[in-house]
Order: sequence, then structure tokens, then C-alpha cells
Amino acid sequence: MILITFYDLFKSVVLPRPAINKFVLIRRAFFMLWNFWLWANERQAPSRREGWLATFGPIAVLFMFATWGMILMVGYAFIIDGLRDEVRPVPGDFWESLYFSATTLVPLSYGDLVPDGLGARLTAVFESATGVGIAALVITLLFSLYEAFQRREELVVTLDAIAGAPPSGVQILETVAERQMPGKLEETFDEWRAWMAAVLESHLAYPVLFYFRSSHDNEAWLNSFGAVMDAVALVLSAVDGPSQGSAKLTLTIGNHLVEDMVWYFGFERSEDVGVERVEFDQALERLEKVGYKVHDGDKAWEHFSRIRAKYAFGLNSMARRFAIIPAQWIGDRSYIPHRPGRVPRRTT
Repeated sequence: MILITFYDLFKSVVLPRPAINKFVLIRRAFFMLWNFWLWANERQAPSRREGWLATFGPIAVLFMFATWGMILMVGYAFIIDGLRDEVRPVPGDFWESLYFSATTLVPLSYGDLVPDGLGARLTAVFESATGVGIAALVITLLFSLYEAFQRREELVVTLDAIAGAPPSGVQILETVAERQMPGKLEETFDEWRAWMAAVLESHLAYPVLFYFRSSHDNEAWLNSFGAVMDAVALVLSAVDGPSQGSAKLTLTIGNHLVEDMVWYFGFERSEDVGVERVEFDQALERLEKVGYKVHDGDKAWEHFSRIRAKYAFGLNSMARRFAIIPAQWIGDRSYIPHRPGRVPRRTT
């Protein structure tokens, strides 16, 4: 039990690289906890649902370490129970050995049970060191997680200025055209390409970050990512613009991120575009009104469909799994404000 837990801790916390078998000891319990969170969320008042779901990420981190700590405590308790003759006074049963293990792991030993033999002393020393090591890992991981979370959210909040809330790829293109900021579009693609690479590394190394929700109303990191990808797809398939090169590079990194998310969560692949032809035509009309030179409708739709089919199923699968607030072309695409009394900003 102890060796397997150490292995799992090393793979999950110390080794910063993606692994499909991370959290092997508590993976099932972790997903059961999330399913319970979703079940309880359906029974919350609409105004409280986002706040309830937002608590899961931090609690999940504590849950993981608490589970590892409990397994280690029981494992050391079995060793102590096997060496009970080397403890003074001799533990009367396994529960007293478990009590000694718990007070050593924390450590909060009160001296009522004292290791006397070599084996018991070494076990107590190793267990006490284990407790200190876990505490250090908790602190280190929390700092790393919140640093990655803050980096992720900075661009999500910044994108709100040109994409709206919830964000829309069509509105990104509309805003930069209406405000005559052609360079802003390429700058946005460049910034989000770096963002995608950072999320690819941090979230697959520490998958619990997927469950950390954005802290602002009407915003979700997945929707912002989807809006940028849709803007990229429109630039490459439907309109003439100077940002083609940057858009192609961004699309490559974005597809990589989607593919790795699909691989990690085991989503079934689909070729569904996720957008109806009539919605695409409406988007082209909006873009043409603000000054874009749009391509032929049939050819543009064919090209757009090929591009979007590579990432749409992954985005929609993630949106359903994490109960993300809906946005244009993401999820159910029927936005209802989850905060009563708030007037939603421009949306599509």
C-alpha cells in the first residue's frame, strides 16, 4: 500500500508530464465525486450553480491528498501492528496501531505509545518523514496550480473586451473590424497560441486544473478557447485578411490541445461540425456588413466544416463533461444568464 501510494504521488505530483494512468489509486473515486457534484448541482438554485461547481477544483486537490494520506496511514498501521511487541505499551488491537500511525503521520504524537524496538523506531521515523513530505507537496502543488490558473485566466478576461461574454469567434472578427484594429487580430492569435501551449503543458501534467472554473460571470476558459478557434477557422476559410499565417499556426497548436484532451478523457471521436449551415451563412452576413471580403458561400462552408470538424467534438465533449456555461457554437448554444439581475453583455 505504501509503495503503490508513493509511486502514485511521484507520477501525479512530482513528475510534471502527462500520463494516462495518473491518479490510479483514486481515479474512480475522483470521477464519482465529480458525478456527485453534478448531481447536487442540478438541485441547486440557478443563481448558485456556478459557485457550487467552482468549489470542486480546490476540494478535489484536498481530496486527493487526504486519500493518499489515509492509505499511507493504514499501510503504516499494518506495519506497526506487526511490530506491536516493539511498542510500549503494546497496542491492544489494530485500532490502537492505527491511532499510533495517525499521530505519527501528522505528526501529533502525545507519547502515550512509544516505539521501543529498532523496527518500530525506523517505521515511526519513516512515517513522520512521510507526513512532512506530503505537507510540503501539498503546499508546493497548490502554489503551482494557482499560478497556472491565474496565467490561464489573464487572457480569458482580456479576450472579453473583443469577444464579449460569453465569447464569440464571430464577434472577435466584428470588433477588430469595427474599431479598425487589423493588427489586434494577429496579436490575439499570437497571444492565444502561447496560451494554448501553456495550457497543454500545465493541464495535462495536472489534470485537476481542468476542474478549476473561471472566476468571472459569463466566462469560461473553454468557451474563450473555442471562440479563438472559431475566429481562426473563419479567417482561414471564409474571409480575406492579413492574419492567415498566424491563424494557421494557432490552429495547429489548438488542434494539438484538443487531441490531447480527447486522449486523456477518452472521448469518442466525431466528425460533427457543430454548426448549422444557416448559422454559418448568418455569420458571413455579419462579417460582410463590417467590411470583410467574404468567400463564396459553398466553398467557404466546405473549408470551414473540414477545419472545425477536427476540434468541435472535443470542445463540445469537454463542455458537457464540465457543465460549462453555453456560448455561441459551444455546448447547447442557448445562453441563459446564470446570475439573475445581471444584464448580459453583447452576445450572439
